[in-house]
Amino acid sequence: MAIKDILTITDLNGDQTASKVAVEFARQAGAHATGLALAFEPIVPGFLAAPMPTDYLQVAKNQAIDAAKTSTEKFKGYAELAGISTETRVEEIVTGGSLESIMGHCRLSDMVVIGQDNPEAPEPMREMLIEGLLFESGVPTLIVPFISKGDFKPKKVVLAWDGSATAARAVHAALPILEMAEHVTIVIVNKGLPLEGEPGSDIATYLARHDLEINVDVINNPPIAVGDALLNYVSESGTDLLVMGGYGHSRMREYLVGGATRDILHSMTIPVLMAH
Repeated sequence: MAIKDILTITDLNGDQTASKVAVEFARQAGAHATGLALAFEPIVPGFLAAPMPTDYLQVAKNQAIDAAKTSTEKFKGYAELAGISTETRVEEIVTGGSLESIMGHCRLSDMVVIGQDNPEAPEPMREMLIEGLLFESGVPTLIVPFISKGDFKPKKVVLAWDGSATAARAVHAALPILEMAEHVTIVIVNKGLPLEGEPGSDIATYLARHDLEINVDVINNPPIAVGDALLNYVSESGTDLLVMGGYGHSRMREYLVGGATRDILHSMTIPVLMAH
């Protein structure tokens, strides 16, 4: 399925590199791009003996809405320069509260783009948002590292493959991007288990039927974790985009356990497309 509708969670701080990536992606794909900015309402601590002044709460709310609107204006500027179809939205949410209203925006899009949290310019609830997008939106999520310059040139793409359902969903979600690529490599990280037949031949055959030229690399018995092995591989090979399944048992804040997912999200240096 072609990608025709991209939604990005706009940053409230910094240069909005994820917005730049979303806009450039939309330009290349001929897609509509939506910038969704979040206005975080303040939490009123339950242990306070006296109620918070109404004026204070209203001022804080107005400041959050103004910051969100400023964020959408920056996104709109990027989109207008790119000459793409675009719109902006502002969603008010309670800090630390439910993400369901945000998921509602995301579920009617083909892909969501969000930036990795930047420790020098942190965004409210960013890790929780990424977790929610991966496990609750039902939509592929493109996560952009905070060190990105905002470019999106997926010429060399790596698919992390282990034959699982989540990896398969990620591959299907990535097909429109793979068609834009010049080199696609399937990478299998084998932690010492016996492999039957020719590793990766099945997925390579499937992708070849989509007129894609595929290479397969197997990383055997790496002395480091799977996530670190993948990070080293994409760094050494000059990869532009990593595609992988998102693993984890959400909810109890074993945050994105599937160590590979957690390690990638914390140390990524290139955009990562994930599906769960």
